[in-house]
Amino acid sequence: MRAAYGVETVRTAERELMARLPEGALMQRAAAGLAVVCAGLLGRVYGSRVVLLVGSGDNGGDALYAGARLARRGAGVSAVLLDAGRVHAGGLAALRAAGGRVAGDALGVLARADLVVDGITGIGGRGGLRDAAVPLARAARDSGAVVVAVDLPSGVEADSGEVRGECVRADATVTFGTYKPGLLIDPAREYVGAVRLVELGLDLGTAEADVEALQHADVAALLPVPGAESDKYRRGVVGVVAGSERYPGAAVLAVAGALRGGAGAVRYVGHGADAVIARFPEALVHAGPPSKAGRVQAWVVGPGLGEDADGALEDVLASDVPVLVDADGLRPLEPERVRGRDAPTLLTPHAGEAAALLGVSREEVEAGRLVAVRELAALYGATVLLKGSTTLVAPPGGAGFAVRRPVRVNPTGTPWLATAGSGDVLSGLAGALLAAGLGAMDAGSVAAYLHGLAGRLAAGGQGGDGVLGGAPVGAHDVADAVPGAWRGVVGRGRAAPGTPFGTA
Repeated sequence: MRAAYGVETVRTAERELMARLPEGALMQRAAAGLAVVCAGLLGRVYGSRVVLLVGSGDNGGDALYAGARLARRGAGVSAVLLDAGRVHAGGLAALRAAGGRVAGDALGVLARADLVVDGITGIGGRGGLRDAAVPLARAARDSGAVVVAVDLPSGVEADSGEVRGECVRADATVTFGTYKPGLLIDPAREYVGAVRLVELGLDLGTAEADVEALQHADVAALLPVPGAESDKYRRGVVGVVAGSERYPGAAVLAVAGALRGGAGAVRYVGHGADAVIARFPEALVHAGPPSKAGRVQAWVVGPGLGEDADGALEDVLASDVPVLVDADGLRPLEPERVRGRDAPTLLTPHAGEAAALLGVSREEVEAGRLVAVRELAALYGATVLLKGSTTLVAPPGGAGFAVRRPVRVNPTGTPWLATAGSGDVLSGLAGALLAAGLGAMDAGSVAAYLHGLAGRLAAGGQGGDGVLGGAPVGAHDVADAVPGAWRGVVGRGRAAPGTPFGTA
């Protein structure tokens, strides 16, 4: 599990560690790790041209001490001081002693740089870059040099991932002690580049992470694998209420996601029965209402329902099993209808649907994804999966939830998933995991992880980002790639044979 902690938690841990170490030792640890990463990115340090963008905080000190280490290895290191009166005195002295210098022509040295170190602001920065730093950030971006951010790119907000103004765009970020939420969540994540963690020895103790990201081993441990005594009911029967005369494809795709996601059986209710049976003869179809369709362990309701959503939603929410609500099912959804349920509820809006539920603009949701998903989870008392460039899954919040638990961010997404019907596949996949017995947080997180990997595989991005060298895909391609994603997770995460997915 990759955990990210908020600024105050990190600062508290740093203060406690500094009290046990000689003065300046923690900064030296950070600078040593930063210098190692910079040297690796340069390849050949001797004769290279390095520019340090130095602010007045500790990040500026980290940059100066790292610059001193590079200068001792033969790099030509120039420091651009944004506030000469408040520069870290020890770091500047170390740089000068190693042969580095203070630049007189900032834009000139940036134009000739091989590597630029961004030490302008630290994790406490708010509101984007100040005016004096903007030309330097633009010059660094336009120089063609490798840009390395210290802890996080200057101008992005560490706790939320928000970008409220102009900021540095890094090729790599060297973060210290632990990850910060802004490194994992868009829009900030777009500016971060590759993230390298330098361990400092922080003791985070029992502190609760703000954000966490599952890795292969975490997902593998959660995946339901059938045993010798399994039958279709033990593996989980998921009910799918989706599709309409106008959108029969939504029914097919949601059922595809459920079958590929390991459901023992799928009961389909809706107007797309003919299309579903034509593609998946193993599906069990029923004219409705859902409460009359037979036993299920979870319901998925909403994709492509159109005007039929309200009645179906009411019937499904009255059940005593987990319910996933997506797409058209979200439009008539009132908070009290969800809060009154005893069984878990998982909501899966995209940014536009989340905006409608919160009564704000889509732009506001996309700019503050972490805030939005937490607000929705509190408003509805439900688990919320907010789809998008970084999909977030928040546990239920609000009254009755005294401790704020971490939000999960999915690390496997790819822009190739921005295609019609992809969300229907995700809903079916998550519904199958709910029916198999996973809790709403785990079902949403695992489904998003597999969905992202499937998008990469379908686009030809085997383990890459699925964009460079990839090819356009449709939602049906994503559904068909889920078993391959499952195999990849099981193969790398644990030694367990087979993948429980539906027939082709």
